[in-house]
Amino acid sequence: MCYRTRRIMAIEIRPVKTQDEYTAVEQLQREIWGASDIEIVAFETLMTAHKNGGVVLGAFDEEKLVGFVFGFIGLTPDGELKHCSHIAGVLESYRDRNVGYALKLRQRQQVLAQGIELINWTFDPLESRNARFNFHKLGVTCSAYLRNWYGEMRDKLNAGLPSDRLQVDWRIASPRVEQRLRGESKNPLVSDLLAAGVPLINQPVEDRLLCPPEKTLRVEGERLLIQIPADFQSLKAADRDLALGWRLHTRALFEEAFATGYTVTDLLVERGRSFYYLDSDSTVG
Repeated sequence: MCYRTRRIMAIEIRPVKTQDEYTAVEQLQREIWGASDIEIVAFETLMTAHKNGGVVLGAFDEEKLVGFVFGFIGLTPDGELKHCSHIAGVLESYRDRNVGYALKLRQRQQVLAQGIELINWTFDPLESRNARFNFHKLGVTCSAYLRNWYGEMRDKLNAGLPSDRLQVDWRIASPRVEQRLRGESKNPLVSDLLAAGVPLINQPVEDRLLCPPEKTLRVEGERLLIQIPADFQSLKAADRDLALGWRLHTRALFEEAFATGYTVTDLLVERGRSFYYLDSDSTVG
């Protein structure tokens, strides 16, 4: 099976093997997230999970570890076997080189070999870059919003705001995901959707909210769009109160949308703006 990916010069994707390599995964967590020792997934946990059905993959530039993904086997509430993809990251200097994509493809390959067809994970719904990767490139779907899931986080990227998360499902054997990985999926334009009457249920101007953060707008129609900041980390650094406003505003919108039966199926980018695309079709995924 052939999937679209740019060539990655000198990067090898393989399982982490030695204690030094597990230790390098610890150090990468400190470098990528600014995590303290108490916050990292430590060598003992990584190794134990890996030797008991988990997956710990590294991206190596010769001998240097530049990215990794770690997950373990779990169960859904109704008893379906799944793989919980707990943490993944790539050094900033190696981003935009498809290293993260290659790690996820290898993770998918290993999980399929175990007879498991579902991988899920969580991420910050206001991080447009991650959302684009998860939905648009990998083909995940989402209908679960988790309020302040990790409580107060202390690492540099997440500190200071409620740790709300989207929990995404990656149905790795589904036709939807196969088509997405082969680059065969149709990618709608936001301008075309708006012209067709698909509602944008929030309309900020230059990332400024035009309604009180706690106000929930009307969620209706077969499809809809929700706009988020294009660069949430920069916005948060410039205006923490506005960042909190965005958190509460989008929390209300997602919770209402999911309660009404919508599923997030894509993150679309147009003219420097980012939009979640939601569908009420119960067969999505």
